[in-house]
Amino acid sequence: MSQAIRVHHHGGPEVLQWEAVDVGKPGTGEVHLRHTAIGVNFIDIYERTGLYRSALPMIPGREAAGVIEAVGPGVRNFAVGNRVAYVGNGPGAYAERCIVSAERLLRLPDAIDDRTAAAMMLKGLTAQILLRQTYRVRKSDVLVIHAAAGGGGLILVQWAKLLGATVIAIVGAPEKRDLVNDHGADHVLLRSEDWVAQVKSITRNRGAHVVYDSIGQDTFIQSLDVLRSRGLMVTYGNSSGPVQPFAPLELSKRGSLFLTRPTLFDYIATRPELQRAAQELFDLVARSAIKIRVGQTFALRDAAAAQRALESRQTTGSTVLLPD
Repeated sequence: MSQAIRVHHHGGPEVLQWEAVDVGKPGTGEVHLRHTAIGVNFIDIYERTGLYRSALPMIPGREAAGVIEAVGPGVRNFAVGNRVAYVGNGPGAYAERCIVSAERLLRLPDAIDDRTAAAMMLKGLTAQILLRQTYRVRKSDVLVIHAAAGGGGLILVQWAKLLGATVIAIVGAPEKRDLVNDHGADHVLLRSEDWVAQVKSITRNRGAHVVYDSIGQDTFIQSLDVLRSRGLMVTYGNSSGPVQPFAPLELSKRGSLFLTRPTLFDYIATRPELQRAAQELFDLVARSAIKIRVGQTFALRDAAAAQRALESRQTTGSTVLLPD
């Protein structure tokens, strides 16, 4: 038996229960993994509340690092004792141990420790697909990045600067400004101020080439307002709630805008796609071109406290759960 966080019905953080679970043995193509660090993300909260539906009972969590303790039949590229990390296309990571498909595992280089790996898999790979595939960022592009002080936001800011973009970062509290400045943003604006007017002033009324918006409902229309003609709106999160239905004519009125709602797992559906995206991320992190900031850690059994902190925007950087 092992311990895990389980959800039996949708609701607030109080539905996260610390329970014993039977992990079982790995089947064909699977490994038995002992987690050493587990990442916390808003998708975990969406699944806990029922915004994103998953079969119940459920163990939340999409990213983790750990050590292989057993391999099932047909597993050839991994062995007991290997340090690995993964991002899952389904929940299951808030656990001391789990069974994972070897197809979704990635070997960790010595230069990347377990906490860093757990903090960067979902967020770092999301940054890769947003900046390198959803839109291929070029030198002189102007980008607006929401929630820039979060784990994913800080990765986006650093990577965008490496690509030569001008980064206008938006944060939710004044105390987060210095952190985002230190990670390379050209301009840091407060969401509580008139950031639309400020973006227009910075860009001399031309607007941004792309907006990366993980906030959702509260910022969607304003994000459209700061794009230049034929600019791209990338809405990829719902931390303030899902975007409400709107008329496509709104895109035309603002200069023939483009709109996309990408999901990471559509971009890393095959193992070669996963490996290509991860290799670029791992290379940048291993040589410290991108720094992964773990802002806070919690014991795995205290996952409810971790989610409360994330929901109330009390966190900076990435949040990691540590098994006992």
